[in-house]
Amino acid sequence: MGSNQKQPHALVISFPAQGHINPMLKLAKILHSKGFLITFVNTEFNHQRLLRSLGSNVICGLPSFCFETIPDGLPLPESLDDTQDIPSLCRSIEETCLGPFKSLIAKVGASYTPVTCIVADAMMSFTMDAARELDVPEILVWTSGAGSMICIYDQFPYLLKKGLMPLKGP
Repeated sequence: MGSNQKQPHALVISFPAQGHINPMLKLAKILHSKGFLITFVNTEFNHQRLLRSLGSNVICGLPSFCFETIPDGLPLPESLDDTQDIPSLCRSIEETCLGPFKSLIAKVGASYTPVTCIVADAMMSFTMDAARELDVPEILVWTSGAGSMICIYDQFPYLLKKGLMPLKGP
C-alpha cells in the first residue's frame, strides 16, 4: 500500500458464541494480512472468557489489530464458565447494543483511525442501523454453513406460518 493512501480500518463484530467468534476472528486475521487495521469487537462477557482461556498476552503485540468490547446487556451468570442463555442473549443484543456500538465506533475513530468499514456477523443486525446512521460501509457475514442459511430464510417462515415454531416448552 502506497504511503499516500490511508490504511483501511475494519471494525469486525461477531455474534457472542464460539461458533461465530472463530470464523469472524479468522476473517479479521485475513483482512489484517491484506493491510487492514482491525478492531475486533467482543462482548465484555466473552472478552473476559477469552482472556481467562488464552491469557492476557492474546490481545497484545500488534498495534494494528486491537480488541474492544461492548456490553451485551445481560447480568453475569453465576459461574463465569457457564454459557449465557441464547434466547435472552439474542433479545438483549437487539435491545441494548446499538448505543454502545455507536459510541465504540466514535471512540475507536478518535483513538486510532476512523473506521472505514464494518464487517459484522449477520446475527448482529443492529450494526446496520449504526452503519447507515454513521455513513460507514458494512458487510454482513453468515458464519454458519449455507444449508443453515437456506433453512432459516426458506423454511423458517413456513414453520412459523404453520405454528410449528417457536418450539413450545415441555
